[in-house]
Amino acid sequence: MEERRDAIVELVNARGTVSFRQLKEAFPNVSEMTLRTDLKALDAEGRIVRIHGGARSVEQIIGTDGMLSTRTAKNIDAKNLIARKALSLIQPNTTVFLDSGSTTTAFAGALPDKDMLIFTSGLTCAAELAHLERPTTYLVGGKFNRYSMSVNGSSSVDAIKDLAFDQYFMGVTGYSPKTGFACGSSEEASLKRTCIEHADEVIALMDSSKVGVRSTFSVCGLDRVDIIVSDGNLPEEFLQACATNGVEVL
Repeated sequence: MEERRDAIVELVNARGTVSFRQLKEAFPNVSEMTLRTDLKALDAEGRIVRIHGGARSVEQIIGTDGMLSTRTAKNIDAKNLIARKALSLIQPNTTVFLDSGSTTTAFAGALPDKDMLIFTSGLTCAAELAHLERPTTYLVGGKFNRYSMSVNGSSSVDAIKDLAFDQYFMGVTGYSPKTGFACGSSEEASLKRTCIEHADEVIALMDSSKVGVRSTFSVCGLDRVDIIVSDGNLPEEFLQACATNGVEVL
């Protein structure tokens, strides 16, 4: 059973979206009832997303590099190092926007209890910020994504258009020379672009594993980022590109 379900997940991830008819063709010796039970169980485990008439990959649905609960357990030391480095950029009595994501959540958990105005699209960021007394925190409205524990969509973008930030701490799904910074969701990309437009300083929080990762929806190029905070293992070619574009790397 586990091998079959692993094979279903692999098929769904490879194709992005799979119809129930295609599943029956891929597993001709498995009954329809069993396949439907498999899909229900895999959806409950967060490994695929059931849709009408089939299944879709989690990555395609949430537009990130996996479920937040899964990503949080990866590269923990790198995320904590990035969070500590980014603290040096925080100034009291300023307005900042924290993107959703596992690295920005680590950063939110490390923030000092100082007077500032903080906006975020990440529920996990908001939960970390709830432990602080002095900052004022706003969670922007929008469509809730239970996989990435965030909000996005047109409502979020409209709300951000009326705001201005001293700093935008951007989470990164991937970067490649052809696409620049990109993600797998058009709604997430739109929110990120809007934050960039309304921030005086754009700071990307990214570990070195994100370099070379391609996604569908472009956010921006290196020329729109002011500072990159990373784990110290960025490849030389990427560092040269940062220097060419005047991007500071911490």
